[in-house]
Amino acid sequence: MTDRIQRPSTAFDGAQRLAAGPLIEVALTVKAAVDAGAAGPLLIFDDATGRVVDVDLRGTRTEIAARLADPTPTETMAPPPPPPAATRGRGRPKLGVVGREVTLLPRHWDWLAAQPGGASVALRKLVEAARRDAGPDQRLRMARETAYRFMNAMAGDLSGYEEATRALFAGDRSGFEAQIADWPADIAAHARQLAFGAAP
Repeated sequence: MTDRIQRPSTAFDGAQRLAAGPLIEVALTVKAAVDAGAAGPLLIFDDATGRVVDVDLRGTRTEIAARLADPTPTETMAPPPPPPAATRGRGRPKLGVVGREVTLLPRHWDWLAAQPGGASVALRKLVEAARRDAGPDQRLRMARETAYRFMNAMAGDLSGYEEATRALFAGDRSGFEAQIADWPADIAAHARQLAFGAAP
């Protein structure tokens, strides 16, 4: 999780863009704004997902960076006792492997069983290959979803929001531009950047 502090992020103070860059730098800029009495609301967005990032801004830069690198709660509690071996579920929790149900047709199970390493190894390889080889259609879909999440948080009550959302998912860039033309400049620019990668 240490790369989390370097994730590209953008902060807004109300409708104005406050900072952009690695999450740790953006978080420290937001902390300075809070300490200076910024009116807000102050929100930090993950530029890869469009989701709001919740950052605990208490303490020093080192303390904030440590929490960002390890976002697990810091309460000191005794760990729960391990489940009895007989009731242990599938997967390898210590390795981060989680067992879940997969429903396939018999011919799919037959094919998977014939693969080197068995079904689990074959499925993991297929998923990793699909993630690595994401084509332009998948990248476009992800960009639209990222822009939508940001727009939902920052522009949901602005005029033209619903029409802009429809244009976004229809791939109608000119329609999208027309609907966001009257939005605050920084919100419109960031939505455009997330959706299309650049200004027109």
